[in-house]
Amino acid sequence: MSVSISPSARPAGGSPLSAVTHPVDAARWPDVARLPKASPVRTAVARGIVRHALAGLPLTVTFRDGRRLGTGGPVLRVHDPAALYRRVGAGGLIGFGESYMAGEWTAEDLVGVLTVLAGNAATLVPPALQRLRGVWEVKQPHARRNTVEGSRDNISHHYDLSNDLFSLFLDDTLTYSSAVFRGFPATYDLLPAAQHRKIDRLLDLAEVREGSEVLEIGTGWGELAIRAAARGARVTTVTLSVEQRELAMRRIADAGFQDRVTVLLRDYRKVEGTYDAVVSVEMIEAVGEEFWPEYFATLERRLVPGGRIALQAITMPHDRLWASRNTYTWIQKYVFPGGLIPSVTAVENTCAAHTGLAVTRDDGFGVHYAETLRLWRARFEARAEEVEALGFDATFRRMWSFYLAYSEAGFRSGYLDVRQFQLTGRTETGRGTP
Repeated sequence: MSVSISPSARPAGGSPLSAVTHPVDAARWPDVARLPKASPVRTAVARGIVRHALAGLPLTVTFRDGRRLGTGGPVLRVHDPAALYRRVGAGGLIGFGESYMAGEWTAEDLVGVLTVLAGNAATLVPPALQRLRGVWEVKQPHARRNTVEGSRDNISHHYDLSNDLFSLFLDDTLTYSSAVFRGFPATYDLLPAAQHRKIDRLLDLAEVREGSEVLEIGTGWGELAIRAAARGARVTTVTLSVEQRELAMRRIADAGFQDRVTVLLRDYRKVEGTYDAVVSVEMIEAVGEEFWPEYFATLERRLVPGGRIALQAITMPHDRLWASRNTYTWIQKYVFPGGLIPSVTAVENTCAAHTGLAVTRDDGFGVHYAETLRLWRARFEARAEEVEALGFDATFRRMWSFYLAYSEAGFRSGYLDVRQFQLTGRTETGRGTP
């Protein structure tokens, strides 16, 4: 079933939707096609919070009736304020994102608007209401826990969408993590070299060389495994994505390394053996706080004495992690179910409390991720017709653009960072064993 959102369309509750003409499939996008139920009190509180927050930000917020808020800056156009307040009242920031998907607010400079919001995330909600967060926030669904079965479903939700979809905006290396550039601004043709630069830094951190036995947790589409095999290493790499595994195996064979790389459809907790090096790129974000101790303990068990672990991870400030770790977010609902971004402190504390591992290198390069995401988003939006031809509707394309812009804004504001960690046994650092 599809509904067409237009000025005359009225969902249950009677509020007019915005002048967006793309169809919304109510079966696929039920929470976008219809306004949620929200009490008048929650909607009124949301209206006050939204208007108070926007009034003090360096934005220019415009409404249909000519009213304006903000102190000046990127323009956020609110087409249907009643619908926006109702969604925020019912779902908080999930509702804010769904309101964008529904076309109830728009922004020509979406990254600019979201960067302002991300940079002020800690103060958008008044302190008195922040203390009531446990009553107000939407809780993470129990079904999205990253158990062995749950992880498989969560990973499939994103990574099994379509290899062809990812191929439309990623470069030829099919690397879906932050690149490392030589300078800014970068251009799309520089992405392959920048991705190889990132991979080589990780392999150097893990001291991968000829003859190394390497475990990779999170195969992606196989580029890191190919790069390690080219050094003369033997690689075992694991993934939970059926589609990624099929394409990764073809790419590895095409590169001539099928005799050096084994690609397993396996949970990281089910891996056997020991390795000289363990590498994992932006996979910890899919582990979940509940399973961080098991994740790091698994890395330690798979490492030979004197071996090295190299991780690349998106991180957030520890205070923001602690405040929001139980909240169900828009990105979890629509893009990465079960996902949670750790902090540097969380990585260090988990290693110290549950393993004999220590962080011996920690390098951040968040601005490089912002640039990577900018290039991906520009490519994705430029190839909208090809995305549509793959069967992804206008609501999906709007959601995906919002996800890429939302992520870029996190790195541009400094709310998010991306880091490369080297982990070693504590005895190597002189700290003793736990």
